[in-house]
Amino acid sequence: MKALKTTLEIPDDVLHRAKAKAAERAFLCQFVTEAVEEKIRTDPTATAKPWMAHAGKLRHLRKDLRRIDRIVEAEFETVEPEEWT
Repeated sequence: MKALKTTLEIPDDVLHRAKAKAAERAFLCQFVTEAVEEKIRTDPTATAKPWMAHAGKLRHLRKDLRRIDRIVEAEFETVEPEEWT
């Protein structure tokens, strides 16, 4: 696995607690990597596409949309071809 070196700004108190936890079983880099992986794995919004949160929210308007489509279709059937130019 290729690794990318980066700089993070972490509040002092959080960094101190992370270093203490990391010292118990791993290096800080490994600890932070595991923490980020866990967050990604357990946070449904971390992997979902942002627009998916809104998918289906207008489902209640489907009947209205079909009614409007029928009205528009009926109106276009009455337009004379010469009116299109």
